[in-house]
Amino acid sequence: MIQYAAFIAATSLINVHVDTNSAHVRNTVSPLRAIGTSVDSESPGYIPALWAPSRVAQEIQAGFGTLSLRLYTELSIQDWHWNPSGTFSQGTQGYWTSSATPTSTEITDSYGYVLPHRGDTRDQGDDNGYSRIDDGDPNSYWKSDPYLASRYTGDPDSAHPQWAVIDLDAVHEVDGIRIAWADPYATNFRVQYWRGDNAQAMPNGTYLQPPGVVTGYDTVDAIIDQAHGTWHDFPNGVIANGAGGDPLIRLADADIQTHWVRILMTASSGTCDTHGSADPRDCVGYAIQDVSLGLIDSTGELHDLVRHSTCGGDPSRPGCYPHQSTIYTSSDDPWHTQDDRIKTDQDQPGLDIVSRSALTRGLPVMYPVPLFYSTPQNAANEVAYLEARGYKIGYIEMGEEVDGQYAEPEDYAALYVEFAEAIHKVDPKVKLGGPVFEGVNIDTPIWADGTGDTRWFHRFLLYLRSHGHLNDLAFMSFEHYPFAGADRDGRVYEDLIQEPAIVKNIVDMWHADGLPAGVPMFMTEDNFANDGGPVPKQLEGGLWLADWIASSLTDGIAGVNYYQIEAEPTGHEQRCSCYGGYGVFLVDRNGAIIARTSQFWAARMLDSQWFEAGDTPQSVYATTTDLGSNDVTAYTVKRADGTWSVLLVNKDDVPRSVDVSFSASVVGAARHFAGPVTVATWGSGQYQWAATKLVPPDPDTGISLSTAPGGAGTAYTIPARSIVVLRGRLGD
Repeated sequence: MIQYAAFIAATSLINVHVDTNSAHVRNTVSPLRAIGTSVDSESPGYIPALWAPSRVAQEIQAGFGTLSLRLYTELSIQDWHWNPSGTFSQGTQGYWTSSATPTSTEITDSYGYVLPHRGDTRDQGDDNGYSRIDDGDPNSYWKSDPYLASRYTGDPDSAHPQWAVIDLDAVHEVDGIRIAWADPYATNFRVQYWRGDNAQAMPNGTYLQPPGVVTGYDTVDAIIDQAHGTWHDFPNGVIANGAGGDPLIRLADADIQTHWVRILMTASSGTCDTHGSADPRDCVGYAIQDVSLGLIDSTGELHDLVRHSTCGGDPSRPGCYPHQSTIYTSSDDPWHTQDDRIKTDQDQPGLDIVSRSALTRGLPVMYPVPLFYSTPQNAANEVAYLEARGYKIGYIEMGEEVDGQYAEPEDYAALYVEFAEAIHKVDPKVKLGGPVFEGVNIDTPIWADGTGDTRWFHRFLLYLRSHGHLNDLAFMSFEHYPFAGADRDGRVYEDLIQEPAIVKNIVDMWHADGLPAGVPMFMTEDNFANDGGPVPKQLEGGLWLADWIASSLTDGIAGVNYYQIEAEPTGHEQRCSCYGGYGVFLVDRNGAIIARTSQFWAARMLDSQWFEAGDTPQSVYATTTDLGSNDVTAYTVKRADGTWSVLLVNKDDVPRSVDVSFSASVVGAARHFAGPVTVATWGSGQYQWAATKLVPPDPDTGISLSTAPGGAGTAYTIPARSIVVLRGRLGD
């Protein structure tokens, strides 16, 4: 019975229909501009070798166009000195501004600087920093970003409350807190506890669950799942007219069970921090030196649940236990010193080595500016430098992955406005955009505002609109990493089936949140998974890439950027005892390129077979099948040379047969290819790589080209697990 079903699947005809009505064109793109790639940070000292012209020449062969420069410093809670030449606001410390003036020295490397007033335990980069709130050092403190104070936003401070969230690791009984304030301290603040949506309150301060439901206040994460819970004030946790110091506050007469506690600050003392009063940025915002939290005993002593240590970040690192209690903060002051440069983890490729590289293909580049951990002038000077050098600026992304830093949408929007004003003083025509969401498959949730709105992007747009700056959003950008990099019990097939629907849902979601019509969307950093793994280099990684790019362009995305093009050594994954990682090459540990991988060939299928290669606009048309599933997906382009090109992606283990028809309406007479039809094929018959050894794929024969007849009734075979492009002209 199974064999018979497989036979039917392999031999039954799939009807593919292309809507040729010009009014129904889904998108018009130039492949060289719409199918781009990206570059990111590298280990110190590696940039010159990885950007050598001979290596770039091999990377260009993948056919990707527009280049997107990523900003790893934003993920790592660092300020980016994009130009190593510049000035601090106070000698060798303070707020940094890179020089806008070019010199005869090319910027090859650039660097990130850690922030001494950092409040977050964890980060999205190498995760090797720590919070100054619970580091046990009486001389350190966290301070919020001064650019979120009323002096710079123009809003009341209560419109941008700053916060610190303490993760107690599990549910504990809490009735007291000691906040050791630094200057400036909060005069008005609230101490709150978190409850998940399904937790039922009891009069004694405990919480019960419906039968069979797991404890809500324990399992609904206050940071990761912000839309499914609420913050509640401790009975004695609302403080007005605070005077700083470190008083012990009895939060409740009876202990309250909670996993997360938040300190929410809404008014500042305006007193100056340890750096003095010369710079007004040192005298706004909020600062906390330490916090202790727990139960107060009968003697008045607080039994602290907070672990105080300089070992933050990843607790699995050797020597990193016991690590500090995890703390998240709303923002961080970008103040730092010349000694805070990162020297062991990563360098950013310099603006000159990137902009002068053949990897740009002579096209305008999408550049980032530092935002969440920097100053408006540092960003504005970057644009001035690029223009002084004569480099082509396509777009400017404002920061990177602010949702991964748990930024409030109103806070990011306020910084966006300040930075946009500074940049547009340099050049009013520069196109700015964001928020550069990290890879998400659903809307980005956030703690509800006063109206109950939990939609991050919606609230960001509302802020820009209400402050008269919606026009400063020239484009919307986000990243796409939909799955896990290693095969999860054979689920890669299911992942491939889901991909087209994920893209469409994301596009629809941003529009539902209020993205204005006509504002283009860009996927500026994308791959199968955000954790590397073998799949991007296996056959399935190529199948995914074809579906991802084709469905994105069909759904109206203006451009996508593959992550990442640098030919870095292929990593070994302990979790699966296999090799993998990003990139279109297999590279040995000495940096030698061993072979091209699946995503190289899939990219070539799209940019040279499906599209006509080059910088000529071509139209994407709506295409449907009668299969009833995504086992075989179809996408159509009318190329610049007038030929029609149909891309078919077969994720199934059996070959399929398709009939392709073209018409401008449902009742119109169908047209078909007039022979000969060029057939380009790449898939399981041309490529296999097992990932267990760092050896070339076998087979690896590249794209197979053949011809087939046209005409009504012609069936075309799509081999199992393959990408096929049918290309030709239409008959009458």
